[in-house]
Amino acid sequence: MKNKALILLVLLFGVLVACSEMKTHPMDMSQAVQNATTQADHQALAKHYDEVADEMQAKVDEHKKLLADYQAKSYKYGRQGPLFEQHCQMLINAYENAVTANRGMAEAHRAMATQP
Repeated sequence: MKNKALILLVLLFGVLVACSEMKTHPMDMSQAVQNATTQADHQALAKHYDEVADEMQAKVDEHKKLLADYQAKSYKYGRQGPLFEQHCQMLINAYENAVTANRGMAEAHRAMATQP
């Protein structure tokens, strides 16, 4: 029984570590936003925000699949099942918020790119 608990703990830790891994921005965003003056600058920022939103959407989709598995096969996870489900739902919500925020920023920069 102790071995199962230890294995479960190690797996949970692995899932948490994997979920927390985020890429850093390939550019200095503060500098890029402050220096954006041309149409091309704003288009590049819009493209960047769209790419980040796409990455976050992939995370949403991944965690929705995990959540569905936890719910469909809750017998496999024992008492830890609800914790896994809660964790997945929390990540889904956070990533969905990130998708919305990044899409909004992309749209704002596209609008700025069209202004004279």
